Amino acid sequence: MIKRVLGNTGEELSIIGFGGILVMNMEQNKANDLVAYAYDKGINYFDVSPSYGDAEIKLGNALVRKRDKVFLACKTDGRTEESALKEMTESFKRLKTDYFDLYQLHEMKTEDDYNKAISPGGVLELLDKAKKDGKIRYTGFSAHSVHIALKLMDAFDFDAILFPVNFVNYFNGNFGPQVIEKAISKNIGRLAIKAMAFTTKSQYDTSHPKTWYMPIEDKEVAKLALRFTLSQPITAAIPPGDESYFPIALEVAENYKEITEDEINHLKEISKGVTPIFHA
Repeated sequence: MIKRVLGNTGEELSIIGFGGILVMNMEQNKANDLVAYAYDKGINYFDVSPSYGDAEIKLGNALVRKRDKVFLACKTDGRTEESALKEMTESFKRLKTDYFDLYQLHEMKTEDDYNKAISPGGVLELLDKAKKDGKIRYTGFSAHSVHIALKLMDAFDFDAILFPVNFVNYFNGNFGPQVIEKAISKNIGRLAIKAMAFTTKSQYDTSHPKTWYMPIEDKEVAKLALRFTLSQPITAAIPPGDESYFPIALEVAENYKEITEDEINHLKEISKGVTPIFHA
């Protein structure tokens, strides 16, 4: 699989990452097989969060003999040093490791999130200490807000950002390009999520229980959407948590071609009138 360098870290990651939510609520044997399959396909970038149910336990067991051969990213929902340290300690146990390659603030989106993180005793202090102590190699954050993402990149020397990069968001929400541009200017590594998202969905829609949004139903459009995201200046993209989209993502990666202008125009037509899941 194609690999790209993550920012200024020197780390080469597979252009498709493995989202830990894939193995949430999955039988351990099946989780082991899926992780082994991904690894054999060339995926070396795995991402998980303690908020994904039992995903850390399932992924930790599946990676036991592969831990030193993969780039493992984890997250914290804690906004204070104390709460984040508690989560980190539990994540180490569940994932059967004593360090993370990348540790990220999860889903930063409000002024309250930001203010708590940067204040004395905030989670940023944990990131700084843990990196110095070798518990984490690189620091990052994921965000669901352009405004908060831009502020965070000025507040701390992050190594990476995990951010929605999606054609409907770009065309209809002006959501994403400005964050990527700033990350490039600071040489912060760019990782993408929500590439195959289409629009919002009703809270009563249970068709895709592992996604809170409506993913693209048409396989060919989903592939095109992922190619759009991979054609932006990013290192890697993590497909939806819905297991049915994983083989589609692998197919795109194995036959990757940069998107053309005509294909971009086609996506613009598809996106007309579609409500983006995020907007600036």
